[in-house]
Amino acid sequence: MNKYYSYLKNERARDYSEKKASTDFVSHVIAKKVRSIYSGMPEYDRTPLVSLDKLSQKIGVGKIWVKDESYRFGLNSFKSLGGIYAIYRTLEEMAGRNISISEIFSTSFKEKVGDLTFSAATDGNHGLGVAWAAMKLGQKAVIYLPKETVPQRIEAIKKTGAKAVVIDGNYDDAVEKMARDGEKEGWQVISDTAWEGYQNIPTWIMQGYTVLFDEAMEKIKENDEGLPTHIILQAGVGSFSASGVGYFNSLYGKNRPISIIVEPEAASCFYESIEINDGKPHRAKGDLRTIMAGLSCGVPNPIAWDIHWDYSDIFVSCKDELSALSMRVLGNPLKGDKKIISGESGAIGLGVLMTIKDDLEIGKDSNVLLISTEGDTDPKGYLDVVWGGKLPLDIPIQ
Repeated sequence: MNKYYSYLKNERARDYSEKKASTDFVSHVIAKKVRSIYSGMPEYDRTPLVSLDKLSQKIGVGKIWVKDESYRFGLNSFKSLGGIYAIYRTLEEMAGRNISISEIFSTSFKEKVGDLTFSAATDGNHGLGVAWAAMKLGQKAVIYLPKETVPQRIEAIKKTGAKAVVIDGNYDDAVEKMARDGEKEGWQVISDTAWEGYQNIPTWIMQGYTVLFDEAMEKIKENDEGLPTHIILQAGVGSFSASGVGYFNSLYGKNRPISIIVEPEAASCFYESIEINDGKPHRAKGDLRTIMAGLSCGVPNPIAWDIHWDYSDIFVSCKDELSALSMRVLGNPLKGDKKIISGESGAIGLGVLMTIKDDLEIGKDSNVLLISTEGDTDPKGYLDVVWGGKLPLDIPIQ
């Protein structure tokens, strides 16, 4: 194995001889429905899909597309797609009828539902999306963050008027405390991971994420550039990556792109669960310390696990140096390619592609879809890597 990564192949991913988990709830049909709802928000627009043709030629692959989610709702991350949709569905259930997304932001609707408090646990991006939505609704938000959250992410949440609670623990600890406090206080808990008795909202969040995959495929088809043969997706609790795998399974079935699921070495709960190979999700053994804060999660979302266990092809556990490589390459592109400002969790897919492609026989006939899930949500950390050269690789770049 390479010193910067290890990988496992999931042999059951292409085996349809046994019953598999349904992916209908994150299908392309659901994605279209969610997009139609979001079309009622003036802030909604399709985010860019960037084709890195010069880089593709340089490293010997057919095509590299990067979906740039730093433009999403002006919040510098894709996460709001899930949180806002979950809040919308929560309020629709309160109303007891079908409502438009524009209606929930009206003064008259707020008067009907009264004062609410939304709560979430986050390493930054999910909580910001929930806090931003609460601000637009004229409601309160309480956001729980792990102790190592950088000040810039905390301040971004506070600027919405939300209360930021920094706990003495990691992300998983923040989820547990937020859930306990939310139940005690009667808050509306908006969590992207599920537990017993709490399934609907994490499901809605995953459905919100399908929007970006549908946008990407729409743009690829418009440009008549062929179809992806591979998708590389980041996993924290796994909701985002599972929504992508499920979306493509619903669209193409056995002919879907090969899915490569990427995690930080210190927070590889899916990789380690696949390695144990007993069909159950397991807590990561690592200390969760990684520059990829958005992926610093030790416990898989059980809903996401079912999809990954049944359909995801390859699981990669990698070191932070590959994220740093990606950030520098995207921020300093070859002449003719567009610059992409991508943060630590957003960039990692490219670094994995550049180093693992030969092991996985990704070559000139391969078209690879990457998702830059965030911009420079930690501006200082971004510059430390891109300008300061933090976490250099000691292997030659082709």
